[in-house]
Amino acid sequence: MTENEEKDNVDRELFRNVEKLRQLRIEHRDLDEVISRLSMDIYVDEIQIKRLKKRKLMLKDQIERQQSQLIPDLNA
Repeated sequence: MTENEEKDNVDRELFRNVEKLRQLRIEHRDLDEVISRLSMDIYVDEIQIKRLKKRKLMLKDQIERQQSQLIPDLNA
């Protein structure tokens, strides 16, 4: 594999990681809005809100992992 091919592979991987991070952030924000709207409903299903909050927390963890992958390893 040539140096240019390796660089292209790294660039593609970086783009995929950035795109994945963007999608996770969008989903996290959307969930936040849904939870907020549902919380204003007096007939709200508390179990549904708990599930949505749990999903939102999982997304937050995924976002943090994805962000840490984008930070270059200082020991490298």
